[in-house]
Amino acid sequence: MFNPLDLENLGDSIARAIGRQDPVPLGELPLFTGAGIYAIYYTGPHPAYRLLVQANQHADDPHPIYVGRSKAPGSRKGGVNSGATTSLRSRLNQHARSIADAQNLELTEFSARWLELDAVWVNLGEAVLIRRHSPVWNSIVDGFGNHDPGKGRHAGVRSPWDTLHPGRKWADNLVPSQLQPDAISRDVEEFLRQRLS
Repeated sequence: MFNPLDLENLGDSIARAIGRQDPVPLGELPLFTGAGIYAIYYTGPHPAYRLLVQANQHADDPHPIYVGRSKAPGSRKGGVNSGATTSLRSRLNQHARSIADAQNLELTEFSARWLELDAVWVNLGEAVLIRRHSPVWNSIVDGFGNHDPGKGRHAGVRSPWDTLHPGRKWADNLVPSQLQPDAISRDVEEFLRQRLS
C-alpha cells in the first residue's frame, strides 16, 4: 500500500524538487537566504571524471559530483528560522573557493542546484540524494567538504580530494597521503564504470 508520508516517498519528493531547479554557475551565485541541501555538478575535462561528464551530457537526472547540506544556526537546538540565515549560500561559496584553489580544476566547469528546506527535512534530503547518485566526492574522493583544522592541528593526513586536487593552502600543512593521484584517479574511473553502467 502506498504511503505518501513514508520516508522514502518524502525523500523522493525532495529529490524531484531539487532536480527541477535550474543549475547556476557555482562562481556566479545570486544573493539568497536560507538553509537546505545542494548538489554540485562538473562538466570539465579532468580525466578521472570523463565517464561522469559523458553520462550527464544528455541525462534527465544528471549525477552530481558532490551533495551537501547546510543547516540554519541553532537548528540543532530547535531553532527553525532558516530564512534568516545565509548558511546555504555561504557553504556553496566555501566550496567555490576550494575549487578555485585547486590547481587542476576550473570554477567555470561547475554548477549547482539548491533547495531551501526546513531543518527537519535537511538530513533526509541529503541522504536521499547521496543514496540515489553516489556522488564521487561523497563516496570515493573524500575530503572536499573539509575545513582548515586550525593552527597547531595539522597532524592529520591529507585527504584523497586534496591529494588529487592540490591547491588549498591549509591542506599543504597536513601529512601527505600514502595514496598517489594516479591511483585515486584509477579508483574513480572504476567506481564510475560500475556505478554508471
